[in-house]
Amino acid sequence: MKTINLEDWPRRDHYLFFKEFEYPYFSLCADMDITRFLASIKGKGISFTGSIMYLIARVANSIPEFRQRVRERDPIEHEVVHPSATILSKENYFTFCTVEYHLDFERFISDAEKAITGAKNQLSLEEKYPDDRVLFMSPMPWVSFTSFMHPLKLCPGDSVPRFAWGKYREENQKTVMPLAVQGHHAVMDGLHLGLFYKEFQALLNGPELIDGL
Repeated sequence: MKTINLEDWPRRDHYLFFKEFEYPYFSLCADMDITRFLASIKGKGISFTGSIMYLIARVANSIPEFRQRVRERDPIEHEVVHPSATILSKENYFTFCTVEYHLDFERFISDAEKAITGAKNQLSLEEKYPDDRVLFMSPMPWVSFTSFMHPLKLCPGDSVPRFAWGKYREENQKTVMPLAVQGHHAVMDGLHLGLFYKEFQALLNGPELIDGL
């Protein structure tokens, strides 16, 4: 983790402006074409939830704004952030499942599958990482939604990015899946969400770009 010096930061004015908002969050929801990616992981019997967690974490870690967090004084930037997803337990209550992020796809999927199995069998709302070096994620496989809003703590403000993906469906001979992304406007803008969607779709279009897949 490093502290960002506000005086030298080009985003200084935007940070100071938006961090004082009572609700400084904004979000987008877009359909992603998962046709090629879905065929690839299905052919190899790889977890869909674990795979989407990996893709989100990989793209988010590549964009500094998704690793930056709001502080009372100077903002900070984590070196790496880890996916923390809600998983449905056997009792039909959700539980938290945090997986340490690794660029190595096979290693991440192996860890994710173990963590998901463990989470389903043990209901817990405790976070593996007690601080904000995480990315909150919510699979919603029952609904192909067009918008999504996450619960948030406002006092103090929570600047962890949030993601949700819904039920995929067939449309115009493609398989599409809604993906919602929510961020804190003090550290990111629509430009950064747009870059996230662009890079996410690039990996979906080219699963061969991912070693081990």
